[in-house]
Amino acid sequence: MSLVDIAFLEEKYSIIKENEIHGKWVKIEDIKPLYDKLDESISKELLGVSEQGREIFKLKFGTGTKRILIWSQMHGNESTGTKAVFDLLNFIKQNINDDIVKTIYTNCTIEIIPMLNPDGALAYTRVNANNVDLNRDAVDLEACESKLLRKELDDFNPQFCFNLHDQRTIFGVKGTNKSATISFLAPSEEKTREITEGRKETMNVIVSMNELLQKIIPNHVGRYTDEFYPTATGDNFQKLGHNTILIEAGHYPNDYEREEVRKFNFYALLQGIYHIAINTEFKVYKPYFNIPNNVKSFFDTIHRFKNKKDVGFLYVDSVIGNQLISKLKKEKVGGLEAHFGHAEIVFED
Repeated sequence: MSLVDIAFLEEKYSIIKENEIHGKWVKIEDIKPLYDKLDESISKELLGVSEQGREIFKLKFGTGTKRILIWSQMHGNESTGTKAVFDLLNFIKQNINDDIVKTIYTNCTIEIIPMLNPDGALAYTRVNANNVDLNRDAVDLEACESKLLRKELDDFNPQFCFNLHDQRTIFGVKGTNKSATISFLAPSEEKTREITEGRKETMNVIVSMNELLQKIIPNHVGRYTDEFYPTATGDNFQKLGHNTILIEAGHYPNDYEREEVRKFNFYALLQGIYHIAINTEFKVYKPYFNIPNNVKSFFDTIHRFKNKKDVGFLYVDSVIGNQLISKLKKEKVGGLEAHFGHAEIVFED
């Protein structure tokens, strides 16, 4: 498979990184000024408004026949993909004459919804203002945000979709002591998890993204469970014939703000888009199953004791006084021999 040159990516990233947004709490007021920085190569359109009346925009670039739809922050407290999207937009507009960008621009038409759930983003919650999980609302379409996304899917009719999420720090890569920094999923279409032609094409794109990341963060890539969720967005979009790639941004050592992870997310996203742009067939899929599963193998901090009554702690985020505060909370005592801590403290007594 043709991979984007890693040295090229590393050289460009410090230039194209969108420094106006950073950290885990990204709100609509943070990204609105970035729309004004877009040039004529990227168009902006108001899709509609959230339950509380906040604007939801889509961005669009490219002139090709391969249609790709990308959305982020359908869970308001999952912002790494949003940061990666604006890094991607900077890459496109600053390198419009580069061969990679020209290929993407010529062969693809790409629509991006950078923040589907602005109410949840402001409140730093998973759900929308009416307590609806948009990622479990693909059938009932109870939320106005879900209706907007579905209408855009139907109108645009994409061949591929990228559904951008964050996963918790608890996930590691099976068979390793590594955190799952990026995890992928080709969603199932029904409960038997049949490997349909659409899923094979989805897996093929994921294989290309994994190949790139393994050269940069080896053993830090996981495969998310493909258990079928009847009301989930990815499962339903895949069933409708829109190949949907789920990217879960996770933890990287000493990166609780997910500023390193956003870079790897951007690399994966660019590689996936480039792979779609240059290929007419998406048949090679079996290496997808060589990606190890995600496992719940980590705590943020573990206190180790000789009596084996180890204590595991996880950070809990909350908004206090317009600031995002993370505090450790005791989660489990004992039975942590097979678990790892992103930080570990060993007590001799």
